Amino acid sequence: MSQEDQLFQQRYQKIAELEELGFEAYPRKFAYTHTPASVAAAYAETDAEALESDAPAVTVCGRLMTKRRQGKAGFCHIQKDGAQIQLYVRKDEVGDENYELYKKVDAGDLVGCEGVVMRTRSGELTVRAKRLEFLSKAVLPLPEKYHGLQDVETRYRQRYVDLFTNNDVRATFVKRNRLIQALRSEFERRDYVEVETPMMQPTYGGALARPFVTHHNALDVDLYLRIAPELYLKRLVVGGLDRVYEVNRNFRNEGLSMRHNPEFTMLEFYQAYSDYKDLMDFSADLLRVSAEAVLDGKHVATFKEQQIDFSNLNRLTMREAICEHWPYGDPAPAMDDLNDLGKVRELIDRHNQTSESKIKVEDDTPLGKALQFLFEETCEERMIQPTLVYEYPVEASPLSKQMVDDPAWVERFEIYVAGMEIANAYSELNDPQEQRRRFESQVSMREGGDGEAHGMDEDYLRALCYGMPPTAGEGIGIDRLAMVLTDSPTIRDVILFPLLRPEGEIGVAERLAKLDS
Repeated sequence: MSQEDQLFQQRYQKIAELEELGFEAYPRKFAYTHTPASVAAAYAETDAEALESDAPAVTVCGRLMTKRRQGKAGFCHIQKDGAQIQLYVRKDEVGDENYELYKKVDAGDLVGCEGVVMRTRSGELTVRAKRLEFLSKAVLPLPEKYHGLQDVETRYRQRYVDLFTNNDVRATFVKRNRLIQALRSEFERRDYVEVETPMMQPTYGGALARPFVTHHNALDVDLYLRIAPELYLKRLVVGGLDRVYEVNRNFRNEGLSMRHNPEFTMLEFYQAYSDYKDLMDFSADLLRVSAEAVLDGKHVATFKEQQIDFSNLNRLTMREAICEHWPYGDPAPAMDDLNDLGKVRELIDRHNQTSESKIKVEDDTPLGKALQFLFEETCEERMIQPTLVYEYPVEASPLSKQMVDDPAWVERFEIYVAGMEIANAYSELNDPQEQRRRFESQVSMREGGDGEAHGMDEDYLRALCYGMPPTAGEGIGIDRLAMVLTDSPTIRDVILFPLLRPEGEIGVAERLAKLDS
C-alpha cells in the first residue's frame, strides 16, 4: 500500500472513531455568531485585561489549518472566508470528550467552537474554547502548509483546494464579483433592463467565431452554443426594450491561450436612439467605475509591473494607431499610405521580414482586411494604457453601420488595455436590405472555407423588417478586464474552472469503494 493510500485510510478510519465519541461525521448545520474576520474587527483594539473582564462569548467555525498540542492543552487555527482565528483548547475547560475530539481532528477538517475571546501572552486574538463540534471530515490531506497549492495545473483542476490554501486566489474572485456588481449598478443607474437570452441557438451569429455544436434529441435538431448574444439582444430592442444588457457566458470553439478560454464571460449592452459616439464616454465611465470597485476607489492598476490608469481613455482611429504605434522604425507609415492597398502590402512585407508572426494576405485580400491584419499584428500589444480605436473597415464588421462620408469604413470602436482587446462597439446596422447583403457576403466567405463567417439568420432579418431604432451596442470582456484589475497574468487565473484536458483516472472512487467493503 502506498503512503498516500495509507494516509487516506488513516483519515477515513477516524470517522468511525469520532462517531464512537458521539460526534456526527457530517452533521446538517451549525449556527455561528461570528466569523474570524468579524471577531478581529470587533476586538482588534480591545486589550487583554478588558477581554478577560468582559469575556465576550462567540461561536465560530471554519476549516482547521494548523494544530499544536502539548499535554492537556493546545492551539489551532481555523479559517473561514479567507481569514483565520486562533483557538485555545484546554482539556479541563472543554471536557474529556471534546478534548478527545481535538486530539483526533486533522488539518483540513471543519470544526465549530463556542468560547470567549481572549489574548495570548504574545497578544494574539484567540477564542478560548468551551465546547467543540465536529462539522466535516477531510479524508484527503491539505497541501504542504507553508507553500500551499503551487502546481499551476493542479490549482486550476482543484480550485476548491486552491481557494482555501491561497488567499490571494480567493481575493481575486471576490474582486471579480465586485467588478460585475459595480457594472450592474451602473447600468441600473442608467435605466437599463437586464435580460437573459438563449445559450443554445438554431443559428449562431453576433461574432466571427467557430461555434460548438450540440443536438436536441426531442426536436431532432442541431443547435449551436452561443458565440455572442448580440442578435437576440437587438431583437429585444426591436421589441421596445430600448436599453438592455446581459452578463453572459459565451462559447467559442477556438484555441487556448493566456488570453483565450473557449468559455468566457461578456457584458453586452444596447442603447436605442444612440450611435457609437454616445458609447465612447459611457465606456470611459464603465472603466473608471470598474477600477474604483476593484481598487478601493483608486484608478491606477498594476498589471505585469506596468501602471495602467483607468481614469483616462485615449482615442485614435485605426489608421492613426498604426502610424503612432508602428514598431519597425523609419520610414513610419503616413495616413495617406494606409488608403493605398499597394503601400499597405509593402508595410505587411516589412512586418513579415522582421517579425516571427507572419501576416498572410491573398491576391484578392481587400484593403480593409489587409489593414485590419496589419493593425492586429503591429499595434494591439503596444497599446498598454486604455485606448479606444475607432473607424474599422467594413469587411471586418458585418453588423455595423457604414460611415456617411466613407462607406468603406464603419462606425465601430474597440478598446485596448494592456495590449488586449477588452471591448467592441458599433453603431448597429438596422437596414434589413443592407443586412441581407452582408449576411450573403458572409455566407459566401463561409462556403469559401472561412469557418468563422456568419450564416444567414432570416429570423433576425424579419425582426429588422419590423423596424429597429438607431442603436449603439457594445460588448466588454469581463475576464480580460478582471485580469488587468487583479494583476492576473492569464485568463485562467480569473475563471474559477477553466477548460483543461481530461485528467484521466483519479482513483478516489476506488479508494472509497475499498474502504466501504
